[in-house]
This record gives sequence, structure tokens and C-alpha cells, in this order.
Amino acid sequence: MAGGWSRDGAVQEQIDASLSEELERLRARRAPVGESLADCAECGEAIPEARRNALPGVKICIDCQQERDQTFKVRPGFNRRGSKDSQLK
Repeated sequence: MAGGWSRDGAVQEQIDASLSEELERLRARRAPVGESLADCAECGEAIPEARRNALPGVKICIDCQQERDQTFKVRPGFNRRGSKDSQLK
């Protein structure tokens, strides 16, 4: 069922496009590859053997990774429709 000037299925197409773009972005974030480092690339501390075995190719220690995770900023959603209500933030 179309609403307003949109054709049937237009809203679902927008949702599908948003989901597929986000999945592509997440897939682009690659996991570590190669041989793990014995010492952290950022602080120089030893990386525990259990971490190196669990994540092949890891380059930083747990403490540095936790610090990176805390500084991660969530990206805002993309407004495809451009409705006035969504622009009044």
C-alpha cells in the first residue's frame, strides 16, 4: 500500500537499502589478519598468549582495546526521506 506520492513497496526498499549499506560497512571492517604480535603495538606491554590464540593477527593488548572501544562514536542514522519532522532535531 502506497502512501502519499510514493509507489507500492517504496518504504520497504528504503529499509532494505539502509540495511544492506550498513552490512557492507560492517563487512568492510576486517578482523585482524597475519601473525599476532607478542607485544602491544600501542603500549609495548606483552599480549597474553590466550588472546593471541583466540584472535590470530591481534596487534594490541586488552587494555588498549578497551580504551579504543570506549572512545568509539556511534554514527547517526542517515535520513533518506528528508521529512521536516526528522530535521527539527
